[in-house]
Amino acid sequence: MPVSRQWNWKSQDDLCWLIPCEESYYYSEMWAQKGFKKVLDLGCGLGRHSILFAKKGFDVSAIDLSCDAVAHLKSWAEREKVTVSATVGDMINLPYEDNSFDCVFSYHVISHTDTVGAKKIISEIKRVLKPKGEVFLTMCSKDEVTFSAGKYPKLDENTVIFTDEGPEKDVPHFFVNYEDVKNLFCDFRLNSVRHIDDHYTDYQILNKKHYFIYGTKK
Repeated sequence: MPVSRQWNWKSQDDLCWLIPCEESYYYSEMWAQKGFKKVLDLGCGLGRHSILFAKKGFDVSAIDLSCDAVAHLKSWAEREKVTVSATVGDMINLPYEDNSFDCVFSYHVISHTDTVGAKKIISEIKRVLKPKGEVFLTMCSKDEVTFSAGKYPKLDENTVIFTDEGPEKDVPHFFVNYEDVKNLFCDFRLNSVRHIDDHYTDYQILNKKHYFIYGTKK
């Protein structure tokens, strides 16, 4: 069975989770220019990207496994006087009809599963996207020392379980290389695949590596 585990948002008070990532500004602008209207914020967390897309005029649906996160987003949307349809649910079985969305945005989310789960999530993204719909998402890279050093127990050949104290304790992390990306997204046209090394931020060495993937449903 695929594994889904939620973040413990009650233990996370870093303000970065309330500020939209830089990529969200680019995709919200590009998708608006393309005339896209319906967007799914997949794994919305506290709602930073849902709020941004709503303020840009999109019809926003948001989903997260955490009740705390979804409650935070609903309260935030009410304060901002924007409409977001926020739902508690599992990204492995999305509660949406086929061909529901013009675009899907998912930042540092779909790697929080195992190999079987990742395949199922990507198939669900394809299912809920309209024909020629677009997706932007990120996935953990096998070049990251977190995967290669053997510090964490392995759930399968591509997945480790984080054991450090914090919001990701006991959360699985699925890792890929470029060949994995091509295989996983065989039903998408890959418009852009970037390999990003977040080496240093906020006076800390990170060495966090991710694939940033932008594709179109065939």
